[in-house]
Amino acid sequence: MIKFAYTIFYVKDVTKTIEFYENAFGFKRKFIAGENEYGELATGDTTLSFCAIELANKNLSKGFVESERGKKPFGMEIGFTTDDVEKAVAGAIMAGAILVEQAKTKPWGQVVAYVTDLNGFLIEICTPMD
Repeated sequence: MIKFAYTIFYVKDVTKTIEFYENAFGFKRKFIAGENEYGELATGDTTLSFCAIELANKNLSKGFVESERGKKPFGMEIGFTTDDVEKAVAGAIMAGAILVEQAKTKPWGQVVAYVTDLNGFLIEICTPMD
């Protein structure tokens, strides 16, 4: 059986990025390995991981598209659920996130907002779906 274990984002500064997610969302650090090359957060069943761009360039010989803060986000997102979307958005902004879309109630009843992190990655903050 295949299990979805983790997502890795390539970032300029692993430690700063992990500190952002700790401060913005209250996640706990699993570890930071090497010299700021790789780190993981405990986020539930799936681990959120970060890899330094320098290490990622060593792993991917043909390169990759880097995310950049202030530009349009990639056509993908990570999603965090909470019972209080507006409070979570406010905490993320206080930690350095940039608001992309205010909280809105969708036709199916879910409250959804969007921010970007320090690296320009898109984060959906929403109420859980039953």
